[in-house]
Amino acid sequence: MTIFSPMAKGNGAYVIHQILAENISNYCTCGYNPYWTLFPPALPVLFHEKKDADLVHTTPDYGKFFKRKGVPLVITFHNYVLDSFMDPYSSPLQRIHYKTDLRYFTFQSLRLADAVTSVSKFTAMLVQQHTGYTGKIKTIYNGIDTSTFRPKHSSCQKGKIKVLFSGNLTKRKGADLIPLIAQQLDKNIEILCTSGLRTRNTLDSVHNVRNIGSIPYSDMPAIYQQADILLFPTVREGFGLAAAEAMACGLPVVTTNCSSLPELIVHGKGGYLCGLGNVKEFASRLNQLADSPKLRQEMGDFNRERVEEKFTLKQMVKEYKKLFGKILG
Repeated sequence: MTIFSPMAKGNGAYVIHQILAENISNYCTCGYNPYWTLFPPALPVLFHEKKDADLVHTTPDYGKFFKRKGVPLVITFHNYVLDSFMDPYSSPLQRIHYKTDLRYFTFQSLRLADAVTSVSKFTAMLVQQHTGYTGKIKTIYNGIDTSTFRPKHSSCQKGKIKVLFSGNLTKRKGADLIPLIAQQLDKNIEILCTSGLRTRNTLDSVHNVRNIGSIPYSDMPAIYQQADILLFPTVREGFGLAAAEAMACGLPVVTTNCSSLPELIVHGKGGYLCGLGNVKEFASRLNQLADSPKLRQEMGDFNRERVEEKFTLKQMVKEYKKLFGKILG
């Protein structure tokens, strides 16, 4: 069984498919620069040597370009952005793209796919509601390597409480709220911000916000372990990989009560779900956690157990193997 997975680089979906390649025999992830999507018909040409694959597994946006006669196509929705809700968080060019060619490509991929999966129940529901797709969409949650993403050895850290923001510094991830939230935090709190995999944006200068730059994925466990809380004021997540990784590292999570995130975070037990864009609520919850080492520890322990129960790498790999095996008979 040879599985070919062509993927655009620089996002969480690519990371997940790379992890699958590391854990499933004969699964090959082939990454390409996102700029190639400016001329999608060229995509199959990039990987003409992979024509002997038994199955293709990719995302729906450009999945149709990798469909081959007699070869099953499996597409996974890692997120969905074609609905009007995303308009305020998209550039004018993105909005045109979503309503024209990307919409067409996605709908065609759905039509051609032999199986469709999603990384959360929310995403599956949204796809069905917006596209009218009546076929089955199997939910396979993303899995975290709990041997790599694990709690720090000691919780006895002195000094400032470190709040981590992990992701691209975009409006979709709620990065525009960070300076506003920072202004309402207690003096003993510092926010550390990564710049993500795809953007090189920076934030407005605020004394208690520090940009730590673009961090290689292999270094992220250590970054989580240096933090006390994860701040994730995102607008929409297909799954919420950063939240799940932080949970595996024993961090409480303060995030938005939207999209897939209630499937990960149990409000009041593993962190807090705040109103979309509610700066005051985000700041209040961070101050509350910063003031209570006991609460941070309890929520972090709860999150670690939750990941071990529902969102492990082993479970994800098992589900994909089972699906691929069923399709190939």
